[in-house]
Amino acid sequence: MKSECQGDLILAVYPFSRGFAFVLFEGPENPFDWGVKEIKEKHRNIKTLEAIKELIDRYCPEVLVIEDTDDRSSRRSSRIKKLYRMLTHLAAAEYIDLCRFPNTEVKKYFASVGAVTKYEIALAIGRQLPAFGHRLPRVRKAWMSADPRQSLFDAAALGLVYYGSRGVPSPYDVVSN
Repeated sequence: MKSECQGDLILAVYPFSRGFAFVLFEGPENPFDWGVKEIKEKHRNIKTLEAIKELIDRYCPEVLVIEDTDDRSSRRSSRIKKLYRMLTHLAAAEYIDLCRFPNTEVKKYFASVGAVTKYEIALAIGRQLPAFGHRLPRVRKAWMSADPRQSLFDAAALGLVYYGSRGVPSPYDVVSN
């Protein structure tokens, strides 16, 4: 069943090896919906794309925000890069604006509040968006695999960079002054 579309929604998506995370924003301080979905079946890219299409059909976002994997600094696997290309085609087919940001731009955006690593960026987001504060992943040691909750903060970071690139005041403008 299709719900009624809300206006001015931004969907930030961050695929990872076991699925994807998403954050749906109404504004830089208003996450509307979010989640981490693990995909365990074969054909992960197709299943992930179908799940993201369901989100698009349900919420009708105006903009899809993803990582720019064409950037030289991107260290994503070939499967994830292919999934990003599929997301680009999905956005075009659904008539949704697409914004892509390289990881270097995300780090540059959060450097103004002293957040350099992925974990520090997650802490900054957790402080400014109370709904995410209790979802913080544990500090990752070199021998540990990435916590799936980290991908939620990676998606949120992409959404916040989108707003920052559009000149929309963010919670970080208050912190950095």
